[in-house]
Amino acid sequence: MWNRSFAPMQNGVGRRGIMQTAALGASLAVLGNVRRAAAQEASHPRFRFVFVNHVTTNPFFTATQYGLRDAAALVGADTQWTGSQNSIAAEMISAINSAIAAKASAIAVSLVDPHAFNDPVERALAAGIPVFAYNADVPAGSGNKRLAYIGQDLFKAGQMMGRRILDLVPGGRVALMIATPGQLNIQPRIDGARDVLDKSGRSYQIDVVATGATVNEELSKVKAYYLGHQDVKGMFSVDGGTTQSVAETMEQYGLAAKGVHGGGFDLLPRTLSLIQGGHLDFTIDQQPYLQGYYTVMEMHNYLMSGGLVGPAEINTGLKFVTKANVAPYLATKSRFEGSSSEAQFIPRSGPIQS
Repeated sequence: MWNRSFAPMQNGVGRRGIMQTAALGASLAVLGNVRRAAAQEASHPRFRFVFVNHVTTNPFFTATQYGLRDAAALVGADTQWTGSQNSIAAEMISAINSAIAAKASAIAVSLVDPHAFNDPVERALAAGIPVFAYNADVPAGSGNKRLAYIGQDLFKAGQMMGRRILDLVPGGRVALMIATPGQLNIQPRIDGARDVLDKSGRSYQIDVVATGATVNEELSKVKAYYLGHQDVKGMFSVDGGTTQSVAETMEQYGLAAKGVHGGGFDLLPRTLSLIQGGHLDFTIDQQPYLQGYYTVMEMHNYLMSGGLVGPAEINTGLKFVTKANVAPYLATKSRFEGSSSEAQFIPRSGPIQS
């Protein structure tokens, strides 16, 4: 028998308590379903994902390898990192063929050539192995049947650099530097930058400079260019090694103090230090960690869903790194930028500025 003196509680706090208990029960039920779903997913085959790269030992891809390994650990997969050390297409094709023969679950390839990989990609697909492009992609109409591309929109990134050049250099001689002309992980950037400068209506004299595939070669080419063109108003690179070489040349000859501007791509430690020192205006982060992480997730989701989920194009974006925001890059060592192997949570505070 209810005690009437407690009726207000039953109609007020008591009812709320009942509702909260019901909500808690529903939440626990949902959590139980999530756990059961996770247990069911854990019963899938142990997938093996093969990444074929064009410069397997290049430090730029250290963060990419951490990204793909972290994602693989989450979904319960094995990974293999293979390809060529010197961007030799035949070696990359051999690695793809080996992955097909070994019945890899999925293959990811940096498509640095517009046509060389068409046949091996088609053979993999014919064998039922999904193939994704990462970091570098073929142009439209190339005939390559890869399922999706995960990486920076390279032409747009070049356009963004071109717009930054417009802000820094009103006119005159500008050098656009590229390690290996024609290679699809960097050529679209220089095309994008030229597109913006050519359409600006300003008076630019644009020199396109090929610098080479090694850091020593790049540095000597950048220095030689400057010494032969001391009227240059800006030197800008579309690859990491040449960007560092531009920064070191700017420092050696005190070019920032002379009104010369410079910038480029990627986060080599020396580049970041010289940005902090005021010798280089900017570099662009293409977030290589995500190029490995998202690719594994696409592979996994495609296989788990029987091909129903995805594939989807993913633009890993770009971030301009300047003197104003370079400090955290120099102060923090992490897997996300490839500067540390340690898995860690990196706290942040304060307002977020886009």
